[in-house]
Amino acid sequence: MLRFTTNAYPKEQRWDSWRFALQRKSILLEAMNADTAYGELASYQSQQKLEFICVSSTPQILKIDMTERADQVWLLSLLEGDLRLTDGGQVTVVAEGGLIFGDGNAVAGLDLHRDHRFLLVTIPKSFLSLRVRNPLPGGINPIASDIGAGRILSGMLRSVADTINELNTDRIRPVELSLPEFLLTALMEDAPSKSLGGAAGARAMLLERVFQTIEMHLSDPNLNLQQVAAEHGISMRYLQKLFESVNESFGHYVKLRRLERCRMDLLSPLHAQKSISDILFQWGFNDSASFSRAFREQYGISPREYRKSPPAHDSAEAPRRGRPQESKESRFREDLALSDEGEDALEDGVEAVEVAEVYPQRSVRHHLLPATPETIHWGYLSRHLKPALRVQSGDYVTIETLTHHAGDDYERMIEGDAGAEAVYHWTADEKTVDRRGAGPMDASAVGRGAGEGFGVHICTGPIAIAGAKPGDIVEVRFLEIKTRPSHNPKFAGRSFGSNVAAYWGFHYNDLLEDPKPREVVTIYEVETGHERCCAHAVYNFRYTPQTDPFGTRHDRYDYPGVVIDPDTIERNFDVLRNVEVPVRPHFGFVALAPAHDGLIDSVPPANFGGNIDNWRLGPGASIYLPVNVAEGLLSLGDPHASQGDSELCGTAIECSMTTLVQIVLHPKSAQRDPLRDLDYPLIETKDEWIVMGFSQPNYLRELGDKAQSDIYKKASVEGALRDAFRKARRFLMTTRGLTEDEAVSLLSVGVDFGVSQMVNGNWGAHAIIRKALFTH
Repeated sequence: MLRFTTNAYPKEQRWDSWRFALQRKSILLEAMNADTAYGELASYQSQQKLEFICVSSTPQILKIDMTERADQVWLLSLLEGDLRLTDGGQVTVVAEGGLIFGDGNAVAGLDLHRDHRFLLVTIPKSFLSLRVRNPLPGGINPIASDIGAGRILSGMLRSVADTINELNTDRIRPVELSLPEFLLTALMEDAPSKSLGGAAGARAMLLERVFQTIEMHLSDPNLNLQQVAAEHGISMRYLQKLFESVNESFGHYVKLRRLERCRMDLLSPLHAQKSISDILFQWGFNDSASFSRAFREQYGISPREYRKSPPAHDSAEAPRRGRPQESKESRFREDLALSDEGEDALEDGVEAVEVAEVYPQRSVRHHLLPATPETIHWGYLSRHLKPALRVQSGDYVTIETLTHHAGDDYERMIEGDAGAEAVYHWTADEKTVDRRGAGPMDASAVGRGAGEGFGVHICTGPIAIAGAKPGDIVEVRFLEIKTRPSHNPKFAGRSFGSNVAAYWGFHYNDLLEDPKPREVVTIYEVETGHERCCAHAVYNFRYTPQTDPFGTRHDRYDYPGVVIDPDTIERNFDVLRNVEVPVRPHFGFVALAPAHDGLIDSVPPANFGGNIDNWRLGPGASIYLPVNVAEGLLSLGDPHASQGDSELCGTAIECSMTTLVQIVLHPKSAQRDPLRDLDYPLIETKDEWIVMGFSQPNYLRELGDKAQSDIYKKASVEGALRDAFRKARRFLMTTRGLTEDEAVSLLSVGVDFGVSQMVNGNWGAHAIIRKALFTH
C-alpha cells in the first residue's frame, strides 16, 4: 500500500513532488496551477500484480504513457469530475462514472478541468492470459458504464476506490477473480459487430459466454463438453472448433481454471482450516495424486509447499515462493524424493527430510516474534542472553525488527507505532531500554550514555534453536521481507528510512564543499507495494548538536536512539530530484552468539555473522552460520531497504522491517559439502554462493583482550579481500574437487570479488561464485 499527499510537503515543493509521484505510476503531469496544487494518491498492488491507483486532485492535464510497460493494459474509472480524453487527434468527452480501456502501447491525454477523482487499474496481460483467450482490442476504447456488464464493472471499481486504504489480499481476491469476466464482456457487448470482426466477433462473444458457463460449473466434477454445448445450443464439434480458434482445448482449459481456483484458495486465510483434499474436491478434482502432479507441473511447486510459503510477488503464470526453485546444483543437501501421495501424507511437510532427521514425527510450527522492549537487545551480543523465543529445526518465524535510525524522523518512523514508541521511550525520568552498546553502564568511558554506543543495532531475539550445539550449522532462509509502515495518520501506509553520512563513513575526511567536516541525514520514502520498487529522497539536513533527555550533549551522531529535535535542523526538500533508488530489502545484521564471555559490540562482523551488510541477503536467499554456543542464539537487526556495496558513507537506507524466515539446523553428523567444517558466514541465492571475508575473520580470538577496540585500528580492504580469496579458494577445492591451480585460475576469470562494507570496524569483502560456472 502506498499513500501520498502534497500536504506533506512545503507549498513551494508541492507541484514538483506531485509530478514525481504521478510519474512513478506512468502518469505524466503536463499542466497544473502551482499556486493551488493539491493532490492525493493511494495505490495498492495485489498478489497478481494488478495495481489500483486512486488519484484525487485539483484541475490538471495528464498523460497516461505506459509504453515502457507494454505488457500491461489499463482501465480508468472517472469517479468525480469531467474529462476530455485525447487519443491521437480524436477528442472524447467522458462524463462522471465513465470507463476507459487502454492498451499499454497507447498514450492517452487527460484534460481534467475541475476538481476530480479517478481510479486507474493497471493489469498485466499475463494475468489475463489464463482467462481471456480472445484478443483484447488495441488502442483506447470507451466502455459504456450505464448498461450491462459495464455498469456492474463501474460499481465494483468505485467500491475499490472508496475502500482502497483498507484493501488486503482477501478483500481484493474477489475483484481479481471477477474483473476479467466483466471487462471482456463489457468490451464486447458495447462494440458493434463490425469492430469485432463480423462473424469472427460473434464467435468470440459466444466463446466468452462459454467461458462464463464453465466458470459457474467448475465445482461440478462431471462437467463435460456435451453439457456446455447443450446449454448454448451448439454441437460438441462446433464447441471444439471454438476452443481450437484460441489454441486451446476444452479439457485443458477446465483443468487450468480449476487449478487456478485451488491455488487462490490455498493462499486465502478464509480457507486455512480446510485441508488440501477439501479444496481440490470442491473445485471438481476427484484424485489427490493427479491434482498434486498437475499443480506442480503448472506452478513448479507442490500444493503443500505452496500453501506454506507462497511467492512474495505471486504470478498467475508461474507462481514461486520462498527460497529459490531447487535444482541439482542449487542446494547443499539431497531432498527426499516424495511421491504425490507422499506429499499429501505430510501434514505440515516442508523440508520434511531435514526436520525428520533431527525431530521425527513432529509438525513444523509458525511463530511470531514482535519487537518490544522485552524481545530486543540494543547494540550488543552475548552468549548469556535469555532467549526471547525457542524453535525447532524447520520452524517458521515472523520477526519484527526496528531500525536504530528511526529517531532521525520521529514523526514518520516512530509516532503512533506502539512497538517503536515503547522501545524508543526516553524522557528525563525514564529510559525504557537503558543499555545501548557493549560499553560500561555508567558511561565512564566517553560519557555518551549507558553502553556508550559501542554497538548500535536494535537486535530482535535471541532465538534458541533446539538441539543446536557447537559444530552444527544453522541456516536462516529469508522467505519474505516487508517494510514497517508509518502509523502516523499523516503518513499512514507509507514507509520511510534514513541514510546518515556519518563521521565513521569512508568519505568523512575527504569532503570538497564547506562546511568540513559535516554529517548529513537523508530521509527516504521506501515504496515496495508495486512492480517498480524503489526509494526516493524526501529531504535532508545537516546534523546539529543534540541534547538527549538526560542532558548529555551529542556533538556528533555518536549514540543510538537520540531523537532529532526538528527545531534544531533545517530541512532541504530539494534533494535527489528524479532519482530512484532500487529497493533491495535485506538484513545487515544476522548473527549467532559468539563463544566469548562478556558483551560483544554489534558493529564489527566476524565468523559468527553479525553486521555483515551484504545486500544479497534478501528474499529468496539463505545464510549459513556456524554454531558457537548451545542453542545457537540467533539475533536479527539492522534492516535495510537498500545498500550499495561498500556502504560508503556509513549507513544504508535504514528502515524498520518485518521478515518471514525458516530456521533449519544442519547437525555436524549430517553435513555435506560445503557445510562440512564451515567456519564463516556463507550466503546462498538461487544463482550464486557468496563467500564472506573480513579484515580479521575471528577478531575476538585473534586480537586478544583488547580485541573490541583494536579491531577498529586493524581494518583494511586488503585484509578483507585476502580472507575472501582464501575462503573462496578453499570452497572450490573442497566442494568442487579442484586443484589449487585450477581454483586460482577460476577465481581470476570467473568469480567476482567485491567490497561488502568498509565502515564496520572489521571491513568486509566477498566472492561471488556463480553456480552456472559448473555444468554438473
